[in-house]
Parts: sequence; C-alpha cells; structure tokens
Amino acid sequence: MPYRLIIIFALLFSKNIYSQNNSVSSPEKQSNSLTSEKKKLNTILSNERILIDGELNEGIWQKAEVATNFIMFEPDNGIPIAQNKKSDIKIVYDNEAIYIGAMLNDDQPNKIMREITQRDDDGSSDFFGVSVNGYNDGQQEFRFYVTAAGVQLDCNSNSQTGEDFSWDAIWESKTKITDKGWIVEMRIPYSALRFSKENIQTWGINFLRQIRRDRQLYTWTHIDNKKGSFEQQAGELHGIENIKTPTRLFLFPYASVYVSSDKKNGTKTELKGGLDIKYGINDAFTLDAILVPDFGQTALDNQILNLGPFEQQFNENRPFFTEGTDLFNKGDLFYSRRIGGKPSLRRGRLNQEKETNEIIDEYPSKVNLLNALKISGRTKGGLGIGFLNAITQKTEATLLDTLSQTKRKAVIEPLSNFSILTLDQRFNKNSSVSLVNTNVTRDGEFRDANVTALVWDLNTKKNTFNLSGDFKYSNVNEYKNLDDRKGYNTSLNFAETSGKIRFNVGAKYVSKEYDNNDLGINFITNYSSVFGNMNYRMLKPSENLNAFRLNWNVYTEYENITGKLQGLNLNTNYHFTTKKNNGYGFGINSKPVNTYDFYSPGVEGRYVTIPKNYGAWVYYSSNYNKKFAVDINPYFTEYFEGDRMEYGISFGPRYRLNNKISFRLNYDFGKQNSDRGLVDYQGDDIIYAQRDVNSSTLALSTKYALNNKMTININSRYYWSYVQNDKFLSLQTDGTLIDSNYTNALNQDFNTWNIDCSYSWWIAPGSQLNMLYRNTSSNGLSEIQYIDKNVSHNFNTLFGDKLQHTFSISLRYFLDYNRAKSWI
Repeated sequence: MPYRLIIIFALLFSKNIYSQNNSVSSPEKQSNSLTSEKKKLNTILSNERILIDGELNEGIWQKAEVATNFIMFEPDNGIPIAQNKKSDIKIVYDNEAIYIGAMLNDDQPNKIMREITQRDDDGSSDFFGVSVNGYNDGQQEFRFYVTAAGVQLDCNSNSQTGEDFSWDAIWESKTKITDKGWIVEMRIPYSALRFSKENIQTWGINFLRQIRRDRQLYTWTHIDNKKGSFEQQAGELHGIENIKTPTRLFLFPYASVYVSSDKKNGTKTELKGGLDIKYGINDAFTLDAILVPDFGQTALDNQILNLGPFEQQFNENRPFFTEGTDLFNKGDLFYSRRIGGKPSLRRGRLNQEKETNEIIDEYPSKVNLLNALKISGRTKGGLGIGFLNAITQKTEATLLDTLSQTKRKAVIEPLSNFSILTLDQRFNKNSSVSLVNTNVTRDGEFRDANVTALVWDLNTKKNTFNLSGDFKYSNVNEYKNLDDRKGYNTSLNFAETSGKIRFNVGAKYVSKEYDNNDLGINFITNYSSVFGNMNYRMLKPSENLNAFRLNWNVYTEYENITGKLQGLNLNTNYHFTTKKNNGYGFGINSKPVNTYDFYSPGVEGRYVTIPKNYGAWVYYSSNYNKKFAVDINPYFTEYFEGDRMEYGISFGPRYRLNNKISFRLNYDFGKQNSDRGLVDYQGDDIIYAQRDVNSSTLALSTKYALNNKMTININSRYYWSYVQNDKFLSLQTDGTLIDSNYTNALNQDFNTWNIDCSYSWWIAPGSQLNMLYRNTSSNGLSEIQYIDKNVSHNFNTLFGDKLQHTFSISLRYFLDYNRAKSWI
C-alpha cells in the first residue's frame, strides 16, 4: 500500500508542476529574434600600454567594437536583459595578451553584492566572466571570472566533464564600483589560452554576468537550455591577426620552513626548497614539472571509522594533481592518491613474511614523491594529448628481532614509476573517442600493472541524443610468484539529452579479474548491472517556482557466477527552488527484495543477505544571499529485519557578518541500529556482530578577508564514532546469520581532531605567501570493553600526549622568463 501511494503522489505532483509551465511568456517570444544568429565581435590591435586599473581610460577603448544585448540564461531562459542593467563589453589585443573591458550598468549600485572570498569562490557576489575557445570548435573553453569584490575565478570546461575550477591560470583583473554600476578590466595573457598558429584567428567567445541579489545569470550569446551543450552555443571573436606570442616559460621557486612539536618527539625544524616549471612547448601544449615537491600545507584528510570491506577514498588536495587534469580523468582510471600513497606491501603481508622472532618496529605510512611532470594540450584538429609521469622513492620498514635485538630493513615499496597517457580525439564539435593507458612499474619482484581503455562519447548534431561507453582491459603482474591477472570492464549508455523530459539507459559488465587499483580505484568486480533513469525539468520559471526537477531511477546488479542480485535501488526524488530562492528536495528509496553482499565476508564464494528496505530523505537550503542561511538534511532507512534501521541529520547554519567576515558550522550525526558487520574469523567460521554504530562530525569554518588579496581562515573538525556490539552471529553458507557463542570482539572507539589557522597573501599575480598553524590529534582505533559516551571526556582525551603542533611559512614566487630576461 505505501508504494502505491508514493507512485500516485509522484504522478499527481509532476502533472501539476507541468501544467504550470506549459504557457510561453511574451518576453520569450520577443527574444527569439535576438537569438537566431550566432553573434560576432571584432577586436582591434592596441599599440599603447594598457594599465589594468578598472578605469578604461586608454584611447584604444574608445575605438573598440561593443558586445551588448545580453540574454538571461537562468532562471528565465531567453529573456533580454533590462535596459537599466545594460552590459557593454569590448576586447582589444597585443602580442602578449587580450584585454577585456566591461561596463556593467546597475541602477542600484549600492545593492551590488560583493563578498570578499578566496580565489575560485564567488561567495555572495555579482560576477563577470569571459569564456574563450581558441579553436572555435565547440569543445573546450577557458573561463575567467572576477567578482564585484575583485576575486578571481578560473576554470576549463567541456560538455563531458563540466567546469573544472582546479585549473588555475595567471592573469590580471581590476574592478571598480561606480554610481552607474561597476567596471571590470582584465588582461589574459596568451600563455593562459590555447589556440592554433594561424595568422588570422577566429575564436569562440562568450561573456557571462551574474546579478546575485536576483540570482540571475546572463550571457552575451543566448544559451538555449533545451540543448545539451553550453560550449557549442558561443559567439565568435574576429580580428586577431599576425600575433607573435612570447616564449611561455614560467618558473615557480619556493621556500618553506616547518616547525613541528609533540610530546613524544619534541620539537624539530625542517627547511624545504624547490622549483616548479611550466613551459609552453607550443601554443597548444604545455609541460608542467615539479622538482622536490612540498605538499606540507595541503588540507588534511577527513578520516572516519571505516567499518566496510573497502578502503576509504580521499580527495586529492595537492595542486599539481588537481590542476588541468581533465584529460587524465578520461575513462575514470586515474586516482592520483596512489602516487605517494600507502606502500604496496601492506603491514599484513609484511607480518606474514617476517621471521618467527621478528616484529615490525617502524612502518612508514606513505611513500615520498621524488618528482613528476605532465604534458597536455590539444591540436587544431581536435586531438588532445595528455601524458603524466611520476617517480616515487624506495621505502623501507624496520624489523626487530626480539631475541637478538638486531634490526633489519625490509622494502615495502621499491623505486616506482607511475604514468598515464591519454589520446582524446574530438570531432563534430560535440563528440570524442579516447584511448587511455595507465602503467605502474615497480623495481624488483614487486607488482606491476597496466590498464588500457577505449572510451567514447558520441552526440547527435543537435545534441539531442548521446551514446557513451567504454572497454577497459587490465593486466597485473602479481607480487613475486603469484599468478598474473587479466580482466576487463565494459559499459554502454544511451541517453536523450535535450528537452523537458530526458532519459538514460545502460548496462555494465565487470569480470572477476579486472583490477585497476595500482593507479586507479575500484571497489567491486565480478558483476553485471542494468540501469536507467528518467527526469523532467522545468525550462522556464512557473508562477511559484524558479526551478524544478523530478527524477526516477532504477539500478540492478548481479553477481556473475551465481546470478544472485547483489544490488537493487528504486528511487524518485524532487528538487525545486522558490521565487525567494529557497531550495527544497525530498526523495524515496526502495529495495523491495533481499540482495546479497559478496564483499564484506572477505572469503571467495561467501555472501551475506541484505534484507529488503526502504528509506526517505528531505532537505531545505535557504537563500545564501541573506546574512543568515541554513541547510538541513534528515534521512532514514528502515530494514525488514528486527529493529535494524539507519537515521541521521546534517545541519549547516552559516552567517555572513559583512563582506569580510563569515562563519559556517556543519554538524553531521548518523546512527545505525542493529547493524550487521564482520568482526572476526574462527577457522572456517565467519563471525558477524549485531551492533549499534554512532558517528558525529562537528566542523567550524571562519573566514576573515582583509582584502581580495589577503585572507585569514580558521577551519576545525572534530569527529567521533563508536561501535557497541550487542551479540555475535555466525554466517551460514546460504547467507543467513545465526546466533554464535563467540565473545572475543570488543567495542570500538575512534576520535580525531584538527584545526588549521592560515594566512594567505597573493603578493603578486601567481605569487603567494602562506602561513599555517595546525594542530592535530587522534586516539587511533581503540578496542575497549566499555565505551564512555560522555562527549567532553572523549574530546578531552585528544588534548594530551597525542596532540601535534605544526607551524609553517611558505613562499611561492612566479617568474616569467620574458620579464626575468629583461631584468638581466
């Protein structure tokens, strides 16, 4: 009965929303004449020096052609911009860069929102942006944004992966608020762009403007949201001729000092220095290299108590591995945390190989990165080439003989080479076929691995339908005398990608021996899946809503050998935004039959039954434009197995005191009642526990921006999770669990704490000074008989002998070879 009510409600609700959106407003009809042709803008050569000061007072600006008549992208797609918000844009160029001048009218300049944030964060601010495609092929764009507070954002973007803000370029900008609105002036050097060597250039171009208080986004050329590709609908920039681009060679020398202290090791000081290089091989390809890398100030990993059969996946925080890596992410084969990650010979395997009287005295938790380089770019013919290579250091553990008290070294990671090569051919302005290869070669008898993938993403000319898929083949030369493993992974998807109603259907097959975990990450193999989804989206605002989307999804997964159903998910979810820009959503999930988990038992051929279940979630996100805003997201899942259930809530208030100071709190709580989880093995018997799991995370972020070049940030996180076993169960061969007399497993308790206080100053374009104080603590995973559930007690245990302090100062300076040459 509940399922019938859910289906009826979903159909009725979607019908009502659809009926509100059938009519076409007269402004849309009026805008059709503005959007039928591709817009063109002509630029002119400048022979005078242009000072980036937000004034636009050089004579050349008066001669340049104007791009105007912006059109709304969202929420009311296709509506011309109001006259009192008129936007006039001009472009000029010389042999080093293009220059953009934007006059953005606003009849209420005192209401222009301009929160000061860190780079690549627009916060609650108006912004202006330019999107450049040097090949005018409708494929990849480089986008440069600047907020009304003068904060820079930049990214590269394509229709397959969207915007990637991890990419950073070096360019200049200046903004100025006037009594008529605000002015933007930009200088984007050719080194930040990619284009052909032709004497006469034609580039794809578009301009974007956000009016934050109204949550409206405008573009110069109309971007029709019924079509699937933003990049293909750009205008054209003409007039760049016979430019002589300078040598693109940039040096980034750095120096840093670290002072660390803890009760066990005392205080120690470490000095580091090194050099990063960026070299333009030609106008299309760039080489990046890091020599003597220093990642000491990267953000910490948010560790959790991991009770599942798979490793915890962490975000990449090292800039070299996040910037401009879109080519390397083709085929989803690259997990950069493998480079300089944990040793390949894990502690458990080393325990098996040590001598009888030996114990592990020292075991390094990570491998040092020696150096890395990457080459990436794209030819005029649309061929993208990406090559990345990294070398890691030989790493040894120390073994102690408890009888003789002698020590010896054991190699847990030899000198290793990691590489990835991608060839990505784009065609028809919206499609691509890619060949990707990853390779890991380790010195000596250690494991080597090679994975090759063919990936395709094909779209019809009008971007109405998409056919995508891949075929991946892995070949692993196992450790020492173990057998080699060869496997494959293939998928195929078909989707409609335009209009109000869209769908996707697909299938996947992964063989048992497929393994890409040496340079990628993959948790499960030996399965087949079939899946599909359908969604309805509102393309124009209705009387009550700015945006609405309704999704239906189904996913099924089968173990290849037995054919048993190991995954099933049926869900529907709704998301909508009101006229006051408050966001709401809710969803219903269901697994109406039992499924089978082949992974948590850890023994080949064994599985545990997961009972059928259902769940729901809701969220509310208030308008971030207001000084106080809040996000709330409660959820629950109910199992058809005794009193087993999961529930939790995320609560995130935020407060913006002014344009310089803001606070953000996040609290996450989750509880699993009568959960079932693996705890031990007794001979052939696999022991599970019926247990309660409680997890809480409290994080507080504070930002104080002195100006758009200097910020102070304080970020803290406290995480606490504990497991209390109620009783123990024995896994049967049919996947069921029965009572066991096992009593050895203890309860588990895990606490972590960290706080980062940082000062960042962009002393010049591309040059940054960072000061960081960090303290961290963790009680590790402790197994105890009784858990003290007093929050203050568990928090206080972290501030004892285990507390570690680190203070560091790092200076990274940008040197342009052309300017350095003139100095010399």
